[in-house]
Amino acid sequence: MAASLARATKYMSTTVADHGGYAWVSSVDGKLSHGEGPCDQDRVWVQPPGTPAVGDAFLRSFVQTGDSVHLLAAFEVANALFDGQLASGGWGYSIDYSAEQRAQIPYRTGVRADAEKMAHTPEPGGWEIWRARKWKHNRTVLDDDTTSAALSFLLHLQEIMRESNQPASPTLARAINAALDSTRLSQYPIGAWSHHYDRLPSQSPSVSHYPILQASYPDEWSRTWTKDYEGCYMLNDNITQNMIRTMLLAWRVTGDDHFRDNAIRGGEFLLRAQMPEPQPAWAQQYDRQMHPVWDRKFEPPAIAGAESQTAIEVLMDLYEATQDARFLKPIEPAIAYLKTCLRPDGKLPRYSELKTNLPLYFNSDYELTNDDSEMPDHYAFVGASCLDSLERRCQRIREGKTKKAASIPANRIAGILAAQHADGGWREPGFVRDPEGRKVTPKEGVIQSATFVKNVGLLCDHLESAAANP
Repeated sequence: MAASLARATKYMSTTVADHGGYAWVSSVDGKLSHGEGPCDQDRVWVQPPGTPAVGDAFLRSFVQTGDSVHLLAAFEVANALFDGQLASGGWGYSIDYSAEQRAQIPYRTGVRADAEKMAHTPEPGGWEIWRARKWKHNRTVLDDDTTSAALSFLLHLQEIMRESNQPASPTLARAINAALDSTRLSQYPIGAWSHHYDRLPSQSPSVSHYPILQASYPDEWSRTWTKDYEGCYMLNDNITQNMIRTMLLAWRVTGDDHFRDNAIRGGEFLLRAQMPEPQPAWAQQYDRQMHPVWDRKFEPPAIAGAESQTAIEVLMDLYEATQDARFLKPIEPAIAYLKTCLRPDGKLPRYSELKTNLPLYFNSDYELTNDDSEMPDHYAFVGASCLDSLERRCQRIREGKTKKAASIPANRIAGILAAQHADGGWREPGFVRDPEGRKVTPKEGVIQSATFVKNVGLLCDHLESAAANP
């Protein structure tokens, strides 16, 4: 199994990688690739399952096998992220390497002459300024686990280097410190984070403009898209949840209690953001008055099933890290309420209407409706319920028990090994986009970064379980 992991890493790092980084989908020869948008051999993707997700799989393989091939591949991922770190402190969705593109983007490794202008954030700071996207090429993106994934990978690398007695890397330390400084200063007084910021924050957003309030229902809300993007406090796509976890990781790796404080402030935001009865759960986004508001045309002010579940998960993470009982208090009423939202098929609607609790969907014209028969298929308007597993985890925590690692069925491990190509990759049917965005469907299949990450994770789980239970 260790040999299979080594072959997988060698294939990814020598054939699929570009500049040490990764896209979401690649041709088997590595010449074509795409993420959420098209790539070429001078662009890689940060947004998972791109570069940092693949890097974390390399690190996990190194921890389980001790084979340096995985650590060397992880160093290459780190170098790719160093080259893609922005002057604003974090990362955008993708990283460009062509000289023409890099001349337009203020990367920290080659800052543009006008970068100083981008460092100034006028009062009151925060979303009031960042939503204008004045410096669009300098946007640190917290959306879709982009900056949080990159920063978490670098923190994991720093931790593993220290534990394996590798020489300290000043470049790695500088990249981590720049990202932590900017993400900490982008946190609001109330404890939440926004979708992005487009300049290096010099101070936190003003509490006079972003007061610390409890969530409440708006007196009225539009049933049609407002196009205002007033949601400065974001749970959508797990933005604040991921940043809380990143701060907990930073606290663990560095031992610096400042990051513990940031994580706790994030948890306190989740406590305040829980809506009052009759719907004690969470919305996707809130304005500075702590009212649920619209984001995109298919993201209305509503109780959000998916984001409520991740909020509950993170509250339990916070309790386990801090032993602060405040973070358990909202969980039981939230789960009890969310169970009342379950559909007949056992799934959760993404949205439940404020106060009435009716399920909300969209039709093909993006009109709000309670009918799920004409939903667009690009978005998860209906999702899985994790409520039973969340309830079991909460019960284990209250009883002081730890969850036993589940063993991976032998036939599943055998299937993963059998599906691995001789070159080390896992090929599967699908398409990859060329640099112009056109779909290409190679007869030999494509390489999915998500499949690599999943398969490596399962193989490592198996090795870890075997070591714990010889």
